[in-house]
Amino acid sequence: MSLKGRVAIVTGSTSGIGLGIAEALAAEGAAILLNGFGPADEIEKIRAGLAARHGVEVRYSGADMSKAADIEAMVHSAASELGGVHILVNNAGIQFTAPVEAFPPEKWDAIIAINLSAAFHAMRAAIPLMKNAGWGRIVNIASAHGLVASPHKAAYVAAKHGLVGLTKVAGIELANDKITANAICPGWVLTPLVEKQISDRAKAENRDEQDVRHELLAEKQPMLEFSTPAQIGALTVFLCSDAAQTITGTPLSIDGGWTAG
Repeated sequence: MSLKGRVAIVTGSTSGIGLGIAEALAAEGAAILLNGFGPADEIEKIRAGLAARHGVEVRYSGADMSKAADIEAMVHSAASELGGVHILVNNAGIQFTAPVEAFPPEKWDAIIAINLSAAFHAMRAAIPLMKNAGWGRIVNIASAHGLVASPHKAAYVAAKHGLVGLTKVAGIELANDKITANAICPGWVLTPLVEKQISDRAKAENRDEQDVRHELLAEKQPMLEFSTPAQIGALTVFLCSDAAQTITGTPLSIDGGWTAG
């Protein structure tokens, strides 16, 4: 599954799922353009660590995923600084919960912009570069919520359903250009953010963390086990490999059986 000579953009990759994906792609030899928010010294530590561990070139872009111009500039900077764009992983996302009638319009607009429109803008900029290279992989990180719904997540569910639809369209359009487009649909993933939520909830309710974990998983997943960022990264690497060259336009669930019922 060597990806030597390939250049990958991974949005939202300074922590969590995105960082797990960047790590997995770098381990297979891909040059990486990181993107995301955080303290500059921490981001530089992440960038330098990736480069040192895997012997690949790693750059960083602070592009704001809510701004089309920033996204386009990020894609073209990857091409000019790293020698092309072969892999695009649209992972950046935000969340907010409220009933539909109480959902703040500005929160709706922000979630649609970052979770859906950003992927469109990145794909629009990257696809011509992939066509020029004669090879490309687009991996959109959707969610189980791209396939099913949950209450109080109107914007997130709408955005992730839209992302799955966008992926299908790209898969059809690019079917004979040696470019694939697929969506990964995770269930619960044990990221630092989720670990903190579990810890905070356990402390607030004076409960054991394991009980809180079990309750969280059991609400949605038959399999009482979290996926990990490394597993999402491994699936991304597979989708970028030659073994997956005829998989396109497809949502792939990695959700402990969440959407099986």
